[in-house]
Amino acid sequence: MVLQLLRHQFTVKQFHQMAESGILSENERLELIRGEMIDMSPIGRRHAGCVNRLVNLLIQLLGKRIILAPQNPVELDETSEPQPDIALLKPRADFYRTAHPQPEDIFLLIEVADTTIKYDREVKVTLYAEANIPEVWLIDVNQEVIEVYRNPLQGVYQDIQKLVKNQTLSILAFSDVSINVSEIF
Repeated sequence: MVLQLLRHQFTVKQFHQMAESGILSENERLELIRGEMIDMSPIGRRHAGCVNRLVNLLIQLLGKRIILAPQNPVELDETSEPQPDIALLKPRADFYRTAHPQPEDIFLLIEVADTTIKYDREVKVTLYAEANIPEVWLIDVNQEVIEVYRNPLQGVYQDIQKLVKNQTLSILAFSDVSINVSEIF
């Protein structure tokens, strides 16, 4: 006999209602992925340092051309609201105070990984491709490698590159900006 477990799938709206009613605390590090609440890993020093370095670098390079949102939610659809380490967003007068960014608001999402590289690659990058996010960087702080995913088509990124130190990286939406990978590590 096969035992089938039932799972309750949540919507983004229900997720927010649970937070507003106090069922979920503001201090809980959760993200909603395909209707399931996922505990986020603690942020280690190497991870935090890489995110801090990226925030500083991207603000210097892009300034007011973007809104840089570190570790804030993006609403991809009715059942997924991940919290990428960095989101480069289209500028908006309200700075997304009235609604979380949607896929059409996003230039680039960046995930920084030390212990979650497999999950980020197989689950989150796939989720971003399905939402037609034009570009995603997956930064492996252990191997010091950046995986660049671009041009989603039918839920799959068509262009994938792996870049290492001393190689040059550009942002699809800002071709005038280039970054040496060594600047990120």
